[in-house]
Order: sequence, then structure tokens, then C-alpha cells
Amino acid sequence: MELRRLDLVLVTPLATATGTHRNRPVVLVRVETDDGGGDGECAALEKPKYTVEYADGAETVLAERLIPLLFGRAGRAAELGTAREARARLDVVPGNAMAKAALEMALLDAELRSRGRSLAAQIGVTRPRIPAGATVGLGAVSSVVAAARAAVEAGYKRVKLKIAPGRDVGPLVAVRRELPDATIVADANGSYDLSNPAHRAALLAIDSLGLAAIEQPLAARDLAGSARLVAELATPVILDESIDSPDTLEAALAVGACSGVAVKPARLGGIAAAVRVHDRCVGAGVHLSIGGMLEAGLGRAAAIAVGALDGFDLPGDLGASDRYFRPDITGPHELVDGELRVPTGPGLGVEIDREVVAAAAVRCRVFRPS
Repeated sequence: MELRRLDLVLVTPLATATGTHRNRPVVLVRVETDDGGGDGECAALEKPKYTVEYADGAETVLAERLIPLLFGRAGRAAELGTAREARARLDVVPGNAMAKAALEMALLDAELRSRGRSLAAQIGVTRPRIPAGATVGLGAVSSVVAAARAAVEAGYKRVKLKIAPGRDVGPLVAVRRELPDATIVADANGSYDLSNPAHRAALLAIDSLGLAAIEQPLAARDLAGSARLVAELATPVILDESIDSPDTLEAALAVGACSGVAVKPARLGGIAAAVRVHDRCVGAGVHLSIGGMLEAGLGRAAAIAVGALDGFDLPGDLGASDRYFRPDITGPHELVDGELRVPTGPGLGVEIDREVVAAAAVRCRVFRPS
């Protein structure tokens, strides 16, 4: 196995309620098995703000805990028949969902490539494309409007505006006025508090704007507050940070805390967990959108495949590669008529651009069985 740390630069910095993203650290996992190789990408961000996981920590836990688990106690290559069997071995380590998801991705890529089968086919996807979404960060009203207009003119079918207390109603009203027919979502990243009268008033004002949804208005663990908003607002309330496992989904469903869920495979612990969450939401009649984590090409390929499952009835976050990285670490995911093609090649369906990876690499560690 190999860990390679990359430092990528975002085409456009993204300002959110939890901070501004300019650089994107990426930890790549490469696995070589008896049947061939596979690649995975860790979605952990630069700092532990959006979640408790972050790139440096994920790299460390992969190197010191998770990879050794796959080699076994004696340091020999483990006899593991499937990616699912290997993924189960990692559960003795609590948490660290994104690090585990990266390993699962690499192992599944290797397994499916050896069988000549695509991830999309493996999880039962039938749709060839998904609607793309563009995310616009916090900023001056004029710049937010300009960025939203540019996204719609480029063909994006959904625009998500980041909001925060005091930086919400004005930009949303201006964008709605400029783009009356656009599908618009507001994403608060958990920055509102119902005990604050000004926050509550802002949420009620946002509710009058005819948005497709408001995403994660309250803190991740405030499920009771989210349930009150679901009952009070006409606008669908979508939970994102609140849903980091199948268990937290059950807690949210039990109290009626959401109209829908933004599914992020990496945050849930991998592709298999994301499919389980999808299936549970479909059974519960809950709307679904596919979320994004500023993924590079590998992670984006996996997320696109998951987002093509039939239960995803809301346009998601995922955009073309060139909104984020030029060049990407794989062949680009391109926008065509407002949609992204679901990769259909073996494994994740994309190929690593070794030159791009080599140019962005900061360090590399190789792990071999003794």
C-alpha cells in the first residue's frame, strides 16, 4: 500500500460559515493486491472545523493504525477476499470515517477492476448522468450575484449559496431577483441558533424566498431545533453535518428533524454506508441530494456514482472538475447540458494522471508486508 500526500490549489477560494478554503490537501491511497491495483482518495479537509477529521490526522491514522490492520498482526498481507471484508476489519478503530472511506475506495477500485465491473453497476445505478450543482461562497452581494449568474449561464441546474448570520437575506434576495427561475439552495453550515431572535427572524425571512431547500441551518446535534424548523418552515430542511452515520440518520428520522439528507459518502465512512443511508431514506420517504467535499477526481467519481442512485431526487453539489482544479488528478469530469456523466469504466471508472499527481505530491510512504 502507498500513501501519497498532495497539495492542490482551488481555482476559486470558497468562503463558508466555518472558514475559507483556498488549498485542498489530498491523501491518496494506492493498494496492490494479487488481482491488481486500485486507488482511493481521502476527503478530509485541511483543518478540523467542518468535521473533527482533517488531512494530517487522517494521514497519520491511515499510516499508523488502519493500514497495519490490513496487513495483520504479523505484518503479513492479509487474506481478504473482498473490499467489504477488508473494510469490516477497520471497525476496531473508532471514528475516522473519511480515512476508512479512502481505504474502502482503493480496495473496491482494485476488486472491481479485477472483475471488469464499474462501481455504478456494482451498486445498481441505471442513470447515465446526474444534474450538476454549483456552490457559491460568502462574499459581497454583487460578487455573489455575479458568481451565481455565471454558474447558471454555464449550464448549472442548481446553485447553492453559502450563508451565515448577517450574510444571508440580502444576497439571497438579490440572487432570486436576478435569477427568478433558478433552483437555489441556501447552506448555513450549522451557523444559526434558534435561541437568538435575529437568527430566527432571518430563517423566517429566508423561508419566504421560494428556495429549493435550506441546508443544515442549525448545529449538527440540534436535532430538536431542526425538527421545529421542519414543522414551521415551508422550505425543505436538508441535514448535512448532522448525518455522519446510519445511526445519526435514525436519530434524525425518529424526531422528524429533516425533510431530506445531503449524502456525503466519505463522511459516512464509505460507499457501502452511503448506499445504506440512501436505501433507508428512500424507505422513509426522505428527499436525497448528493453532497460534495471539494473532492478531486477520484472522490468525485465515486460521489457521482452514488448520486446516480434512483432515490436522489434533488440536484446535488457536484460540479465539473474545472470549477475546482485545473488540472484535476484524473481525467476531467465535464459539464454537458447541465449534467455530469456517470463513469462506467472498471472500478471507479477514471484513471489517475500520474504527471499531475507527481507535480502536486508533497510526500509518499510505501507499506509492504514483512
